[in-house]
Amino acid sequence: MHGAASAPEPEAVDAATEILAAGGNAVDAAVACAMVQGVVDPPMCGIGGWGTLQVYAPDHGAHTCLDFYATAPAASRPDQWANRLTGETRDGWGFLVENHENELGWRAVATPGSMAGLGEVHARYGSMPWSELLQPAIAYARGGFPVRPHFFNFLVGEGTQGRAAQRDKMRFSETGRRLYYRPDGSALPVGSMVKNPDIADTLDRLARHGVADFYRGDLAREMAEEFRRQDALITFEDLANYRVVEREPVRTRYRGLDLTTNYAPGGGLVLALMLGILERFDLSAQEHNSVDYISLISSAMRYATAQKDGQLGDPEFFDIDPDVFLSPEVFDAVAARIRAGETFPVDRLEPETLNTTHFSIMDERGMSIGMTHSLGMVSGATVPGMGFMFNGAMGVFDPRPGRPGSIAPGKRRYTSACPTIVFRDGRPEIVVGAPGAAHIAGSVMQTLVNMIDFGMTAQEAVQAPRISATSNAIDIVNRIPRRVQRGLEARGYTVVRNARSHTFAQVHSVMRDAQGRWSGGADPSSDGVVLMA
Repeated sequence: MHGAASAPEPEAVDAATEILAAGGNAVDAAVACAMVQGVVDPPMCGIGGWGTLQVYAPDHGAHTCLDFYATAPAASRPDQWANRLTGETRDGWGFLVENHENELGWRAVATPGSMAGLGEVHARYGSMPWSELLQPAIAYARGGFPVRPHFFNFLVGEGTQGRAAQRDKMRFSETGRRLYYRPDGSALPVGSMVKNPDIADTLDRLARHGVADFYRGDLAREMAEEFRRQDALITFEDLANYRVVEREPVRTRYRGLDLTTNYAPGGGLVLALMLGILERFDLSAQEHNSVDYISLISSAMRYATAQKDGQLGDPEFFDIDPDVFLSPEVFDAVAARIRAGETFPVDRLEPETLNTTHFSIMDERGMSIGMTHSLGMVSGATVPGMGFMFNGAMGVFDPRPGRPGSIAPGKRRYTSACPTIVFRDGRPEIVVGAPGAAHIAGSVMQTLVNMIDFGMTAQEAVQAPRISATSNAIDIVNRIPRRVQRGLEARGYTVVRNARSHTFAQVHSVMRDAQGRWSGGADPSSDGVVLMA
């Protein structure tokens, strides 16, 4: 066996495992995987997006996190939408302004980082030529890929929690209308083949000229000219000045295992805080997803969410005290408050976005990489002839000045993304992460608890019913029994039942146990797949 990969897009996992089988390492597979994801799942990610990754490269003596979040353009201002703010989404992922200007169209675009992140990790740890790794994505763009159910739901999707409708974003540009909709305006049905020669040409340029072309070359200048024509905030200088930020992984322990995840503005500290609190309880003695269990884990989620809202931001703009999230004394104190019946409020302006994807990959030499990348909220903005959409990441900045998530030039906004590696006796055993906006850290936490406390397999752990508690309500999937909902409501909780059986982030993991056996988990809610090479 050469390794394993898990992701929401089957085509991307195919590409990753073929690279592994051809002798590439986990980072080579990651580049191929990410680029294919951007072609076949265009509202979720792409070269106009951003992300965060954690890589463990033992042959290089390296273990690090690379953050390549979208940055607010230099022309942005803290108060630019302050007088047009109408509310906040209930899940805490995004703010609402008049006419959706912060999430739809050209002024929603923040400086993309995905190409810089992939270029950096490949330059450091890749073993195959960059140009070769982009060929699978180019082939799918030219040869075509099917509209999967997950993608189709986005093409017809309405707005949720006050956000702009997903279909309006996908139809915003002439490119989007031409590629993904019929002449009468209806979405291409499931199974339709989509060919995108424009992005194939763009990727071919990047394969030949490298990442620098996207940020400082002719490609950047062509994009910048369209930015100017469309009165966007972003400029050529924003692209040219973009940089990847390297950070040490956050290190914590849970049930005797070593966990590493990402630092702020990622969600790793929030994950560590939830696990630290829950380690003070004997979870395995409880019935999984019972009233008592959900009450407990929802309290940990709400406490961590409240701390995140007030204590986390871009560390280059906001002072963060890691002890708030990593201190055993804090874990003990919060656990005592939960035992005393405290539930912890989460303040929002008003009493789920899905524009993200993830992959987890491990190779036979132990190189492990988890990467969560996104468009934030797809803006719909597309440069004619280039074939890809830009992020709408300005929509998750807080339009109120003076807050941790407020807008500032060059700033990166908090994201719940938390690619995580679990080590047993110094050896990587699990790589796990998810897309899913504000629900990511809580869903990764539940998956790890399922595997570590309840002994579930990787697949059982990712497909078990989940909850989310990023507001004063507890959101549950439709597979949670009604008797459990009634029990929670009898205790005074507000419970919101989701119509879907699977939701609240789409967790994907790979695992190699102490005996060298490979396995993995792919969330069924997003057509995900896990394959070994």
